[in-house]
Parts: sequence; structure tokens; C-alpha cells
Amino acid sequence: MTIDAASARDLEIMRIQLGRPMRDVVGVAARCVCGAPTVVATKPRLADGSPFPTFYYLTHPGATAALSTLEANGFMVTEQDKLAEDSEFAAAYTAAHNAYIADRDAHGRVDELDGISAGGMPSRVKCLHALAAHSLAVGLGVNLVGDAALAAAAWSPERCVCAPETR
Repeated sequence: MTIDAASARDLEIMRIQLGRPMRDVVGVAARCVCGAPTVVATKPRLADGSPFPTFYYLTHPGATAALSTLEANGFMVTEQDKLAEDSEFAAAYTAAHNAYIADRDAHGRVDELDGISAGGMPSRVKCLHALAAHSLAVGLGVNLVGDAALAAAAWSPERCVCAPETR
């Protein structure tokens, strides 16, 4: 996992992408081919004291829209069924859960988040956005559900569809 320090321009791009100011950024965990942020890493405890379990957060509007479409079309149900039917797949998902927690804990352990990762891991497929963000941040082969969602999405990190103001 490589997390780049977020520049002032990165923070501005993410503000435009999400429509709100960024808070408690650790850095940029994945980028579009044009260099724009795609995934932000966020501190596990926000400045206001709130625990924040979603360490890897998808910011790219094209990716977000594509993953929302997958969710609406039942992709999560298919992946949830795989968890129930395939013990190797379920074991890999548990390993992804543990890897996610380890990445987040490296930036501050938060007792309230003990055993909690994101996206429903390790027993449910709940949020493709979080799972795909994890895959984008750490690379293929760690989070098989995130990998599958990216492969099925009508968006690719290898083709820039960024708005001109975010390049």
C-alpha cells in the first residue's frame, strides 16, 4: 500500500468530487491515470473525536456512479451468494477484512473500531464503493469482491473520465 501525501490541489479536487470539504485526510491512496485522486485514505479517528471505519474512501464520481449502478442491478447479491457457497472465496474475503484493518490501524488504532472494516467484510457484501476503493488502493488480488466489482463496472481506472476542473 502506498499513500501519497495530499497536495492542496488534491484536496481541492476531492472537494469538487465529493461536494464537500475534505477532513482528516491521511493521503491519496489511488489515482486516475490523469493523476486526479480516486481514493482518499482518512484518519480512523476524526478531529471531532468520531471513529471513522472507512479508511479507503472512493472519491471519483465516475467510479461512484458505476458502482452504484452495479449495486442497483444486484451485483452485491451475487457476491453475497459466493460467500455462502465458496469457502475459499469466503476465506479470501476474511483475509481482505484483516488486511483492511491492518492498513487502518497503521494510522491509529481506535478501540471502537475493533474488528470492524468496511463494505460488510468479512461476512456480508454491503458497499461496493468501499470494497472497490480497497482494491484500487492496495491492488488486485487482495479484495476479490472489490476486484470483481471493478471488473464488472462501466468505469475503469485506466481510462480518464474526469471533469476538466478535476484534472
